[in-house]
Amino acid sequence: MNVIPKLITDNPELLLYIDGKSHTTVLGGIKLTGFDRLKVTLKIVFGGNTIKAFRHNLDLYNSVQCEHLVEKASEALDVAAAELAGIISRLTTALEDYRSERLEAMKPKQAEKKQLTEAERKIALQYLKAPGLLGRTRQAISASGIVGEEVNSLIAYLIYTSRKRNTPLHLMCLGPSGTGKTWLQERVSELIPEEDKLEITMLSMNAFYYFGKDELKNKLLLIEDMDGADNVLYPLRELQSKRRISKTVTLKDSKGNLKTVTLNVEGPVCVSGCTTREQLYEDNANRCILLYTDDSPEQDKRIMDYQRKQSAGLVDQQAERNVREQLKNVQRLLQPVSVKNPFATYLQLPEAIFKPRRTMLLLLLFTETITFYHQYQRELQTDTTTGEQYVETTIEDIEVAFSLLETTLLKKSDELNDACRSFFEKLKAWLRQNDSETFYSKEVRPVFRLSPSSLSRYLYELERMGYIKIARGSRYKGFEYKVQSWDDLENLTNDAHEMMENILAEIRKVNHSSPGVAQSPDGLHKVQKTSKKTAVAQQQ
Repeated sequence: MNVIPKLITDNPELLLYIDGKSHTTVLGGIKLTGFDRLKVTLKIVFGGNTIKAFRHNLDLYNSVQCEHLVEKASEALDVAAAELAGIISRLTTALEDYRSERLEAMKPKQAEKKQLTEAERKIALQYLKAPGLLGRTRQAISASGIVGEEVNSLIAYLIYTSRKRNTPLHLMCLGPSGTGKTWLQERVSELIPEEDKLEITMLSMNAFYYFGKDELKNKLLLIEDMDGADNVLYPLRELQSKRRISKTVTLKDSKGNLKTVTLNVEGPVCVSGCTTREQLYEDNANRCILLYTDDSPEQDKRIMDYQRKQSAGLVDQQAERNVREQLKNVQRLLQPVSVKNPFATYLQLPEAIFKPRRTMLLLLLFTETITFYHQYQRELQTDTTTGEQYVETTIEDIEVAFSLLETTLLKKSDELNDACRSFFEKLKAWLRQNDSETFYSKEVRPVFRLSPSSLSRYLYELERMGYIKIARGSRYKGFEYKVQSWDDLENLTNDAHEMMENILAEIRKVNHSSPGVAQSPDGLHKVQKTSKKTAVAQQQ
């Protein structure tokens, strides 16, 4: 009676292959990477005679090494070479199958796309068509269990929505340790369908290149901590900028010949990450909209109140889950429609903005994303030249974009980083309260509960930039500092407000009439309108 060969894999470091009278142990298991080789250390025993065992290590894909193994083992074990060659061949096949199964099991399980019921689709459609969409979305986000951070959470939600577009936005959450960066990203991402996102804790250097060609397309990539993604910052930047990455590698074929293979992974992707160190990841941050978490005492109180209510069972968690599911269904109904902004040529940035080219692109894309989110409230138009269907941006979209990104644009105009600016504004408020223009560092440190190193860093930066100067003192007795600039942030804010109002006033002068919206029962508007030169283009 023939015994069916089997591979016992209970211990991955000690695989046992039984084939007839032979028991072959794979010592140390096999490596799951490197498909061009299958290196093993074997212990072969025949007929249960453990004393007469043959041990050898080799690459099972190397025919010369396999022939040498069969020749030596057949002599040592007194077994026919043909029989042993068959055993080694079947062992190789079994190990290949085992490796494939292990790799398949290790792949992240992509959630299947949910098919909405007719009732769910109808509710989501009504949600997208009803007036005040952004206001209702803002309320829904709060009702989903996100405490405070109303503006930041809405910005993040819209950025995550842009994953469905050909030019998605990217997000970086910034703030000191313990201020809720990861919590904000995690809670907002719970409003995005599972099938559209991929959460990453740590990746190896080449991991991105081994995804399937379209596996990341229009996905939201969530990076819990940028420090854990140091190895993949370059391919991340390429995915953000070029929306595709490729890498050429050298492999051996079955005959041992070298050949080159190009690995391609297509985007676009929406990338969201958290870090405490903006300057360290400046190249990546330049491609992102930056969100600075609220670390105020008021936000601390709101979160602690929520935690106490949650612990006391006073939070309706089922209601929160229902809201999250509803917003996911809303996301599932959004279609990848193009957006055109007829007012784009009127948009300007404050002169103080650093890296204005990328900042302008982020502002334009964010405005288009707001339009994209309102697609069920806009008429679908057709360009007669290209046949492309699109929806148009309105003045209201631009106003909302300016309003939501006001803090971000100000941060990009400020030469101080967020932590230093926050300290400087608190310092000025404290000095005004004490009716003073000067201070000693030893007075300030206990007031703001700063470590000596943090305080020294802030004072050095402020002095270097000319915001404070040393009035008197020495390094032994301590320096007395004097504030040189009291209204710099207010002036920057006023300039930005004035510029925004001027831009909106110019746009309102444009005679751009919006036709009535014709909608079909299934959502997107079917009435097609021939593209024409708008009044904006005619005035230029």
